[in-house]
Amino acid sequence: MNIRSLTRGDGVVIGAAVLLFIASFLDLYSIDGAPDSLDVPSLWSSGPVLLGVVLAGIIGAALIVVARGLPQAPKVAGLDMAQFGIALTVFAAWSALGNIFDPAGGADNFEGGGDGPDAGTGLILALIATLVMAVVAVATPLVPALKAALLGAPRPATPQPYGGQPSGGYGYPGAQQPQQPYGGQPGPGQPGPGQPGQPGQPFGGQPGAPAPQAPASDFSPFWFAVPVPRPLFAEDGSQTTIAELAPGTWYLAVEQRGPALVAQTQDGRRGVLQDTSGIQRG
Repeated sequence: MNIRSLTRGDGVVIGAAVLLFIASFLDLYSIDGAPDSLDVPSLWSSGPVLLGVVLAGIIGAALIVVARGLPQAPKVAGLDMAQFGIALTVFAAWSALGNIFDPAGGADNFEGGGDGPDAGTGLILALIATLVMAVVAVATPLVPALKAALLGAPRPATPQPYGGQPSGGYGYPGAQQPQQPYGGQPGPGQPGPGQPGQPGQPFGGQPGAPAPQAPASDFSPFWFAVPVPRPLFAEDGSQTTIAELAPGTWYLAVEQRGPALVAQTQDGRRGVLQDTSGIQRG
């Protein structure tokens, strides 16, 4: 699970879930004129409040956060895990609102039962927590400020150009062999000038012949990180998604195609990043 893929909205959802958990240990009712010695039950003492508000809200928040941190979130009841979590948080807020209106659960409807108790501190805080959780969970995909990464991507120590040897990087061999100085004598087992296997010298070629030069390009490969999860499409121009770039991970841009970039993932896959807005260069 990549915690750097979490957004600011996910951070608010986590905070609201913590507030809901704390509220679950506070008073369920508020009774006017009750003595201090009266032991008022907490939210854990009411089955409807515990299942419909506390557990529904906490489980919904957990599903949202876990789904954001996984590269490919599984489905729950035919829905994406994050969508199912959002539905649970909305249900928890709706249940909390109903319990605020009728904390006694209908017990005050008996003849002579009176008005019954009011909503306690725990129930009021639970309503606030679930409302914040539901609103932010729904708004996160829509509001840019909430979609921003919760934790900034760490900058690489020494960004290397494509084909270099990054220290601790991915997918590249170890250190290069020391270069033989021009005119120096080759070591044992190394081909000399004009011998087959000489770097840049074709078999049977003449010594001193210039090696073919690669065409010059104005583009220089660079490392970059994305602010939010973004899909990486196939290089053939189709809309087939081959990977998803996650915030907090550095990727290598190896080519530019108009406004898009050809990026390489840690496992060596290459694809086209069509949305390059807001990327962080290394």
